[in-house]
Amino acid sequence: MTEHNYTIVTTSADELIEVLKSAYMEELETVMNYRTNSIVLDGVRAQEIKESLEADTQEELTHAGRLGRRLKQLDASPPGSAAFTASQESLQPPEDSTDVLAVIRGVLDAEEDAIATYRRLVNLADEADDPVTEDLAVEILGDEEAHRTEFRGFEKEYSDS
Repeated sequence: MTEHNYTIVTTSADELIEVLKSAYMEELETVMNYRTNSIVLDGVRAQEIKESLEADTQEELTHAGRLGRRLKQLDASPPGSAAFTASQESLQPPEDSTDVLAVIRGVLDAEEDAIATYRRLVNLADEADDPVTEDLAVEILGDEEAHRTEFRGFEKEYSDS
């Protein structure tokens, strides 16, 4: 039987865990804000955005679950609500429930933040020699970039009308 020694650089591993926890909480905040905006938006022009937000809500919740399970595999725990600090100011429901463009721009801000987080996670996982986390981060990064592309299209369409 061959004995394997796997070493993860402690500093990188600790930072990796912290970024995984942060990404987990960001995904859950996004779920809350997407769901809320999909409920409060009004008007005929809002329907497509509401439907997209509903679909994306489930995908973001799936991301959170995958991140939480990865934390567990790394002998860490996903944070509970007591550790939560809201940060998505631009994704708060607009005062005017027909302001679809404000929601679209809030989604774009959230997606840019998520993309930055997952790119950082890819780099940290590489430094920590953790290909499983790296693969997970790359996959979720692709999802977030697809969301951004979709909402950039919405922004162009709604800005022009």
